[in-house]
Amino acid sequence: MDLDVLNMFVIAGGTLAIPILAFVASFLLWPSALIRIYYWYWRRALGMQVRYANYDDYQFCYSYRGRPGYRPSILMLHGFSAHKDMWLAIVKFLPKNLHLVCVDMPGHEGTTRSALDDYSINGQAKRIHQFVECIKLNRRPFHLVGTSMGGNVAGVYAAQYPEDICSLTLICPAGLPSTTDSKFVKQLRELQESQGIDRIPLIPSTPEEMADMLKLCSYVRFKVPQQILQGLVDVRIPHNDFYRKLFLEIVDEKSRHSLHENMSKIKAPTQVIWGKQDQVLDVSGASVLAGAIPDCHVYILENCGHSVVVERPRKTANLILEFLALLHSMDNNKKQA
Repeated sequence: MDLDVLNMFVIAGGTLAIPILAFVASFLLWPSALIRIYYWYWRRALGMQVRYANYDDYQFCYSYRGRPGYRPSILMLHGFSAHKDMWLAIVKFLPKNLHLVCVDMPGHEGTTRSALDDYSINGQAKRIHQFVECIKLNRRPFHLVGTSMGGNVAGVYAAQYPEDICSLTLICPAGLPSTTDSKFVKQLRELQESQGIDRIPLIPSTPEEMADMLKLCSYVRFKVPQQILQGLVDVRIPHNDFYRKLFLEIVDEKSRHSLHENMSKIKAPTQVIWGKQDQVLDVSGASVLAGAIPDCHVYILENCGHSVVVERPRKTANLILEFLALLHSMDNNKKQA
């Protein structure tokens, strides 16, 4: 073989080997870095841009796509210990001309974390209102979406700032009393009785605990490699003290049933989406909301747990779009009547 040709193959092989070895090294040695790169790539592929907004000395981090238009903007509030990128699975199935905003909730990811901040559900709703005013999202009423803890905050927001929103989607929201204890609630009771409340099932600190949390939150059994579990834990561990403080705040008496206390004040058309096999927050909460909110549309998803956004992203996106289309059609009928 000609020496120049041989050199070409060596160089080509080396060029290919470098990214492959880097990927393998990241997977084995720094799985948390790989997870961050994964979210960065996914945001980029979906056209989501990250921005910051400041309210006095408080900073909000958010991602967005599109611009405000004739259709309502959509603001998405994530759940406990998650971040704005959890919505990417749904963003993938939403039209690119919709104006979408996904914000890191108070204390999460890129949004300010302060020991002096009020992390109660009411306190978080006030912070989200500051964010909305900061980016002038409420120039026109917008559609608000929230899941789990974010659903609790979204419901309270809709009750306290009704002029800001035109419609509401609550996905497995917290903040409701239940006649049936979920598996998660039973686990919490057992931990309280054994004085083991430090071991909160939603705050894993080992790959094994992370695997247990995924099983608790999802009906679908995802096969997650050990290294990825380790990476997920590594990303969370530096924040676990904050998560414990936040968790104790939102299960405290003043926040535990915040949505229930405010649901009768919700006047906006409301959509409720719940996984039938939710083991964190019992699906019976859907009927509680349906009985209290006048214009409430309930959708129970079969073979789905608490992580609706991850387990059924296409279905969830379609339900939101169908709900918005229905409301738009109803508005047009009213104008023509």
